[in-house]
Amino acid sequence: MPVRLAGKNASPYARLGNLKVLYLKLKSEFGFLDWWPGETPDKILIGAVLTQNTAWKNVEKAISNLEKAGMLSVCAIAGAENKTIEAEIRPSGFYRQKAAHLKGICMHIEENGGLSRFFRKDAHELRLELMALNGIGNETADSILLYAAGKPVFVIDAYTKRIMSRVYGISERLGYLSLQQIITNGIEKSIPLYKDFHAQLVELAKRYCRKKPLCGECPLRGFCLYANSSRA
Repeated sequence: MPVRLAGKNASPYARLGNLKVLYLKLKSEFGFLDWWPGETPDKILIGAVLTQNTAWKNVEKAISNLEKAGMLSVCAIAGAENKTIEAEIRPSGFYRQKAAHLKGICMHIEENGGLSRFFRKDAHELRLELMALNGIGNETADSILLYAAGKPVFVIDAYTKRIMSRVYGISERLGYLSLQQIITNGIEKSIPLYKDFHAQLVELAKRYCRKKPLCGECPLRGFCLYANSSRA
């Protein structure tokens, strides 16, 4: 069911008209955050699959291994043995499962004309196809769509849920697609904005909006419901 934002009695969603203000506050604090600059679509797709349930530093080690082995492409992964992939991506954790998923995803792409042709599909069709593959959920699919395929799809992650909960009082149990709709209804449709806004939220969560938040130092302290409540 669509989430309604209009109306002053739609609290907390009524406050979401200032999402752009939130973004600008973060941008003034952190500057423009150019995520995955100059990276290839292959590398972004592979990284998006490997980053599930692990820290990015571990993914970087796995990506470095793949690069040294000449395997940092969809084509190379599709043609490699599972054991070979497992050995290279071991630092990313769950390496047997991830190798099987990565191999299946890359084979599907190669069997259907390669990555360039795959990414020419419209965002809705491409998302459905990605979601039908083993190892790809909502967040991974949208990361691939936004950062690798260049589609205007906003990525929701655990950091986004935490920040939206604290700043606006939105339940962290709200479904992925519902929260995604709330955010995309609150800001203009723009690939550069979606990329940078997502990056800003991640940076905020890492620096200040941690599991145990540093509200007194946070740039949103005068803007956030949680920071201005007795809980903080």
